[in-house]
Amino acid sequence: MSDRHPSRSEKDILQRYASCALCPRRCHVNRLTGEIGYCGQTTQLRAARAALHMWEEPCISGTAGSGTVFFSGCNLRCVYCQNHDIALGQTGKEISAGRLTEIFLDLQQKGAANINLVTPTHYLPTIAYALEQARLAGLSLPVVYNCGGYESVDALQMLEGLVDIYLPDLKYVSGELSAKYSHAGDYFEKAQAALAEMFRQVGRPVFYDPACRTESIRPTPTNPAQPAANRAPAIRPHTPGDAPVAVYPPDTPLLRRGMIVRHLVLPGHVGDSKKVLHYLRDTFGNSIYVSVMCQYTPLLHVADIPELNRRVTPAEYQRVVDYCLRLGMENVYIQEGDVALESFIPPFDLSGL
Repeated sequence: MSDRHPSRSEKDILQRYASCALCPRRCHVNRLTGEIGYCGQTTQLRAARAALHMWEEPCISGTAGSGTVFFSGCNLRCVYCQNHDIALGQTGKEISAGRLTEIFLDLQQKGAANINLVTPTHYLPTIAYALEQARLAGLSLPVVYNCGGYESVDALQMLEGLVDIYLPDLKYVSGELSAKYSHAGDYFEKAQAALAEMFRQVGRPVFYDPACRTESIRPTPTNPAQPAANRAPAIRPHTPGDAPVAVYPPDTPLLRRGMIVRHLVLPGHVGDSKKVLHYLRDTFGNSIYVSVMCQYTPLLHVADIPELNRRVTPAEYQRVVDYCLRLGMENVYIQEGDVALESFIPPFDLSGL
């Protein structure tokens, strides 16, 4: 863990909401007085679930699960969003900063591999305060910042020393696609700067190997003939309607520090996916991990967007994976099996809040 910021008062932290510029949209509304900007949220923390979550990359979930907190609202609200209800703020429970601190400690007590903050951007000052308080109270787990990639560099700087693992998306290179699907024509420009800041903070990946209880720069090397060999795990049988549970080997190395960039392949847009991967390879080489996902699920709210109202075909996904191989990318997670199922979306039932 790196050195922590000196503790700041909750009052000082809240002042960051007075003319909100926490994300690149820079709405400059006064959320302290109840005004809302694009994210649709005031300063009142709202979350939809806090629980051990198994369906992350193997080095994040491990065998116990990632201690995941899903926050309500979003600064992107992509038209195809897989967490649609919480992104729009339609699902969630109001909690205090003090309660969030307790939740972090509860998840540690339950054996979580880490604390995983999902769509946290618009609550960043309060979350930073809650993390500081949790550290003072004994939180020792790595903290994962799990976001859409559309971040403000100066806001991210509040997290230096508090976040150990960055887990951003890089959704598009094309400004046309980002404007159409995420209402953010400047997405790639802002994401480039954000990813550079994230990498500056956490650097190359550091793993903990539970088998030998040591830390290293990378886990067991992948097969050079098959660089994209970090496969999705087997799936434990589950009751219909419940989220499946990933089964990882007990000696799965856990990421302690570093960055994993996720890219969700969208139907019909293999070309832009290739541009995303090319950028990541050229910019970061093998100093980060990349997670290429085929789990896109066409939910009801994309019924009127014909090009998105279908799953990614196996052939489309394979073209993207093959491109990783041609680029010589080694640190890549890929998915296998029928992962594009609505049942993989966790129930936002206010568990753990």
